[in-house]
Amino acid sequence: MGFFNCTCADEEVSTRTPNMKPVKTFVAPFVGSIDQGTTSSRFIIFDKHGQVVALHQIEIQQITPKEGWTEHNPEEIYETTLTSIKGATDKFVALGYKISDIKSVGITNQRETTVVWGKSTGKSLHNAVVWLDTRTKSTVEKLVSKTKSKKTNEFVSIVGLPLSTYFSGVKLNWLLEHVPAVSEAKSNNNLLFGTIDSWLIYKLTGGLNGGKHLTDVTNASRTMLLNLETLQWDKKMLEFFDIPQNCLPEVRSSSEHYGNICEGILKGIPIAGVLGDQQAALVGQRCLKPGQVKNTYGTGCFTLFNTGNKTILSKNGLLTTVAYKLGPNAEPTYALEGSVATAGAGVKWLRDNLNMINDAKQINEFASKVPDTAGCHFVPAFSGLFAPYWKDDAKGCISGLTSFHTKHHICRALLEAICFQSKELVDAMNADAGQPLRSLKVDGGLTNSDLCMQIQADILGITVERPAMRESTALGAALAAGLSTGVWTSLDENVEGGFKLSDGHDYFESQILESDREVKFAAWKKAVEKSFAN
Repeated sequence: MGFFNCTCADEEVSTRTPNMKPVKTFVAPFVGSIDQGTTSSRFIIFDKHGQVVALHQIEIQQITPKEGWTEHNPEEIYETTLTSIKGATDKFVALGYKISDIKSVGITNQRETTVVWGKSTGKSLHNAVVWLDTRTKSTVEKLVSKTKSKKTNEFVSIVGLPLSTYFSGVKLNWLLEHVPAVSEAKSNNNLLFGTIDSWLIYKLTGGLNGGKHLTDVTNASRTMLLNLETLQWDKKMLEFFDIPQNCLPEVRSSSEHYGNICEGILKGIPIAGVLGDQQAALVGQRCLKPGQVKNTYGTGCFTLFNTGNKTILSKNGLLTTVAYKLGPNAEPTYALEGSVATAGAGVKWLRDNLNMINDAKQINEFASKVPDTAGCHFVPAFSGLFAPYWKDDAKGCISGLTSFHTKHHICRALLEAICFQSKELVDAMNADAGQPLRSLKVDGGLTNSDLCMQIQADILGITVERPAMRESTALGAALAAGLSTGVWTSLDENVEGGFKLSDGHDYFESQILESDREVKFAAWKKAVEKSFAN
C-alpha cells in the first residue's frame, strides 16, 4: 500500500554481475501481478517459488473535492498501471529474462472503489469514488428508511454486509442520483459499472475494441449486490438500489481466463486471476484452511478469518464475504472480515496534512523515542469507524494531551490506535468462532515496523507471525493466475506441482502482563467513545 515498502526490485538489479546475469537465482516460469491500491499502482513479477523478481510502483493522486470525499481519476489508474508494467518488465528483461517466460497476469485491487463509464465511448463518466469516501451518509440514511426493519443490517442474510458508506452499491446509487451524465447513461442503456478490477480488465483487453466487462466473486461480494449463496447478482438488491443489471459486469471465479492483454509489452499474455486485495492477501498468506486468519496493514487494516465453504453471519459487527473461488468448478470459500478504515492512511495524514513526519518510515523512528504515549490516545476515525462499530458519523480525535506531549507521543499513539482497532476485530472473531485465536499472520507495509508488530503482540496477547516476503497481496493474485495457467497444479505445498515458498518468518510474543493489557484497552475504549457524534 506504499507505507514502509518492502521488497525493492531495484535492489535485485543492483546485484547483477557485469554480464547481466542475476546473482540470485530465479526459477521460471514467471507470473505477473497488477496490484492497484488506494495510494499506488504496482506491477510485480514473481518466479515459480514466489520470489519477487522485479517490481515497479507509481503513486496515484488523491482527489479530495470536499470534506469526506476521496476520488481517483480512472484514466490515471489505467495509465499508471501501464507505466508500472513497463517499469517492472524493463527491470525483468535487464536481468536477462524473456517476456515469453511470463505465463499469465493476475489482478488485485482496492475493492469497493466505484467506476462508471460509457458503453459507447469507453471513457469514465466521473472520477472513481474511493472505498473510504463518506459522501453517501445521507444516501445510507435514505436507504435505511426504505427497509422494513429500518436498520442497517436488513440485507445481511443475503449479501453479508450492512448498509454503509463503504460499499460500492451505495456509491453507485449516489452517482445515479447526483451525476447527470451517469443517470443519462443509465436511461440510454449506455452505462457500465465496475470496481477497479473490472475497469482494468475492460481497458487491458481492448476497451471499445472488444474489451471484456467482467469481475470476480470476491470483488462482486463487496458491492451489496451479490447473493452469497448463488454468487450471482441478486434481483431484490438491484431493485432496492435501482440499479439495472445490464450495467453490471459478468461474475467469474477468481482463477480462470479473463482475456488477453491487447497492448504493450505483455500483449497476448492472459489475465488469469482476479482477487480483491484483502482476499488476495489471504491467499498469498495461504490461509486456505478454515480457522486461519490474516491481518493486512495497508491504507486501512483488514482481518480475514477463513470459514470454509459455509457462510457464517457475524453477531459481533463483522462482515461475511467471499474469500476466493479458485476455478470455475471449484467450491467457493467464505470469510468473516473486520475492516478498519484508517491505518497507513493515518501515517500519510501525519506526513501530508500536519507535516509532523517527512516520510512514512519516520513514524517508526519517532514512536520509538518514547516508551509509551503518556496517556495520549489517537482515534483516526477520518472515514467514520468500520467494524465492529459501523458508525459513519464518528470523527477523528486526539485526547489526553498535556504540555508534556510531543510529536513522538502522537506518532506512537497512532501505531497503538492501529493495533487497538485490530484487537477489536480479533475479539469479535473470537466471539463469533467460539474459541480464541492463538496466532495472527500479518502482512502489508506497516508490518515492516518491528515496533508496531511488538505493540500488536502486546495488545493481543498472542503470537504475531510476519513472513519474510511481505508482498502477500500481489502474491495472492499471482497464485490465482498461475494456478489457472498451469504454473502450479495446487497451492498445497505437499502436492507434487504445488506451490512451495521457502520463506522465513518473524514471531512477536507479548511482553506485557494481562492486567496491563486490560488497563490499556479500557482506556482506548473510552477514547473511542469521544469520537462518536453527539
